[in-house]
Amino acid sequence: MLMPKRVKFRKQQRGRMKGKATRGAELQYGEFGLRATEPAWVTDRQIEAARVALTRYIKRGGKVWIKIFPDKPVTARPAETRMGKGKGAPEYWVAVVKPGRILFELSGVSEATAREAMRLASQKLPLKTRFVKREELDGGEAQ
Repeated sequence: MLMPKRVKFRKQQRGRMKGKATRGAELQYGEFGLRATEPAWVTDRQIEAARVALTRYIKRGGKVWIKIFPDKPVTARPAETRMGKGKGAPEYWVAVVKPGRILFELSGVSEATAREAMRLASQKLPLKTRFVKREELDGGEAQ
């Protein structure tokens, strides 16, 4: 699973996911991308499941870039524990995803293959997504 090698602090506060993504909102490497349309926490397991679905469908053709990384620890208390006694231990890692963020990029395959691969990957994720492609003419985004 994806997780940071080391962190400055073991535990973090939850925070808020307001606003749109300013960074990571454009296609950088690939021809096709999967863009988030709503905010969510995406766990390390969900990212891995989506990556496996994507790479299995394209069958070693093309290249995949994962544009999100789970660097936020989420803590949980043991079951049936009384209130108090401090914050729980870190259980898993999440990536904080805002609307507009590109989650995966893909190149080296046809558009139909890319569309289907991204659809399969998006089913593994806890948020709504859109398929986007790079425009050949101006190098911008297709809206």
